[in-house]
Amino acid sequence: MTALSLRRIAEEALADIAIRSPARLALGPERETCWGKELPGFGIRSYASGRSLYVVQARMGGRTRTITLCSTALISRRQALDVARRILLRAQVDEDPADARKRTRANPPFDSFLALFWERISPKWKPSTLVTNDQYRRLYLNGAFGRKGVDKITQADVAQWFASAAERGGQGGANRVMSILKAAFNKAEDWGMRPANSNPCSGIRLYPQMRFARFLREEELARLGVALQSEAMDSPLHVAAIALLLLTGCRLSEIGGLLWSEVVGRRLKLTDSKTGPRTVWLGEEAARLLQSVSQSGRAEVFWNERTGKPICIRSFWYDFRRRHGFEGLRIHDLRHSFASHGAAMSETLPMIGKLLGHANIQSTARYAHLDDCDLINIAEIIGNCLERLVA
Repeated sequence: MTALSLRRIAEEALADIAIRSPARLALGPERETCWGKELPGFGIRSYASGRSLYVVQARMGGRTRTITLCSTALISRRQALDVARRILLRAQVDEDPADARKRTRANPPFDSFLALFWERISPKWKPSTLVTNDQYRRLYLNGAFGRKGVDKITQADVAQWFASAAERGGQGGANRVMSILKAAFNKAEDWGMRPANSNPCSGIRLYPQMRFARFLREEELARLGVALQSEAMDSPLHVAAIALLLLTGCRLSEIGGLLWSEVVGRRLKLTDSKTGPRTVWLGEEAARLLQSVSQSGRAEVFWNERTGKPICIRSFWYDFRRRHGFEGLRIHDLRHSFASHGAAMSETLPMIGKLLGHANIQSTARYAHLDDCDLINIAEIIGNCLERLVA
């Protein structure tokens, strides 16, 4: 083929393009997409040839992608919408790797988050709560999840940690520290460090609460009184503190940390208790007991001059109960006895709850119960009454 022939073919081709171009321009663009209003990202793409396809546009893998479903001739628009919804839902669930990397860099490891949580939240706690929670943090929370990011901790991670905490510190302690951890993860959601409703503590059942089943009956109380009198000469402060626990129904921390400034006449004006500031009313015997305690010039009522710090009631109690045959009797059972004897004397639960400083009636109901003998006696009284009525 000569050079002249090649030139002629090229000229004819250019002439043909010039002839056909106006017609192509008149047809408009090669394709056009019409996006539907019922579902963002769903549309129909039409071509100049007359062919039309269903398409879905979604962000995947860090960029926007368009997925072709099929020809509009094969399925109805409603069927195409169903398929498109599933694809868009899947795109929302699948994480964009780029976003994941950004979030991993932004979200701190658990220990750093815990420090931030403590810094922001602990100033709102009562002083006694702060002391307790600091101890739980040191024993169970610091290093609990290694360097794992706060947003990467799963329910399985928490379940494993919870079981380990129960083995080390008992089920009751594990339950209490779980409440701290759950509150921390709730804040992680509020602060944008975890997705909403993703708290890994949710759904993990706490260990069953221990039921208080023991209180001192009259003969046991008499024996306890004799035992305390036998120790009064050697340990007057410890004996006075234990007697005060029994006479007031106070918690160990409330009596162990009692200040002289909180003793106001026949009342204890406690500035810090489990439920916040509260008043404890003193009976005549309890008031006389406090008056017998010598003041050492310290702010604390039960101050040990020899050791230079408050007395340790719990340590004394462990030795005391062993010496006098009260094995298994806890200090908290003295509070329980106070409530139960109040119930036996027909005091109402609201009244007993007021004396104990309970925030709700359910707490009081756990303590104030009668034993089998009391129930049998009451059942017999009711039965005799009914028998007289139907006779």
